[in-house]
Amino acid sequence: MPVRRRALTAKLSLLFAATSAVCLAQFPPPSDSGQYAAKVLTMTGTVSVLKDMVPIALMEGSMVEVQQMIVTGPDGHAVFQVSDGSTFEVFPNSHLVFRKNAWNVKDLIDLLVGRIRVHIEHFGTVPNPNRILTPTAVISVRGTTFDVTVDGDDETTTVEVDEGLVEVRHALLPSVTKMVGAGQTIKVYKNEPLVARAFDRGTVAHYMLKALSDAANLASMRGGRGVLGTSGGGTVAGDTGKPTPGSGNTGKNGGTAAPPLPTPPPPPPPPGGMVGAPAKHHTFGQVVRSTAKYLGRMIGITPPSFGPVQARGIF
Repeated sequence: MPVRRRALTAKLSLLFAATSAVCLAQFPPPSDSGQYAAKVLTMTGTVSVLKDMVPIALMEGSMVEVQQMIVTGPDGHAVFQVSDGSTFEVFPNSHLVFRKNAWNVKDLIDLLVGRIRVHIEHFGTVPNPNRILTPTAVISVRGTTFDVTVDGDDETTTVEVDEGLVEVRHALLPSVTKMVGAGQTIKVYKNEPLVARAFDRGTVAHYMLKALSDAANLASMRGGRGVLGTSGGGTVAGDTGKPTPGSGNTGKNGGTAAPPLPTPPPPPPPPGGMVGAPAKHHTFGQVVRSTAKYLGRMIGITPPSFGPVQARGIF
């Protein structure tokens, strides 16, 4: 069954190539398109370009012109370099069109099926915008290294980023745009729009409880009452001020009185304040509002500017 599917995919790709050739013939490339050709750096196995629907074998040093389709066999693999120094690597059983839209050289590759690895060079510190198109996705990059795979059965696109950041959107359905960073992977399905990131409720609840605890502790500290769960100063347990029989000092009835215990040190000054400074009290409603503001920033409603430990700055 997989063999039949691969054969069908190959036929469909060839049909697409034929249709593309007819369409592109009506819109010839610009006269300076030769400078945007791709050079074969290394290759193994069967790697060809289609010219008038006839496969022409490539070799190291060969040039691939704009609007040409590159086809690799089961053992085919090649690395190509374009004029700005960027490279793309083509793996076995892949079909792609190089610069199909010759009038926009930033449209680098239309990947129909198979897998490619792309490295886009920077111009110093200046971004280098390029796009990779598949049947289901549009991938925009400014200088990065990433892999793109198109499944021959259902046209699912998989984008894996090694370095940098890429922008991915659905090519067929209206949906949000996703930013994919280094070490991340995204799949784009033909009949499913991209959706905004869903938050794990358990994780959000954990951060909510932690933020409430931090906010309550900080409010208590600002109020001069000490951190929740600790002593804020006062009489030491067991110090009643009465003499204890059997101790060193002689008492009224011939016994010995307990020596006076050392006076406990005064409680530490409230954070951010000075000794003797008036305490600043906050209502529970203020604490909850401040915590809600922090949680809103944590889940992306507003840009994050501080973490739970730094929340005391809002009091």
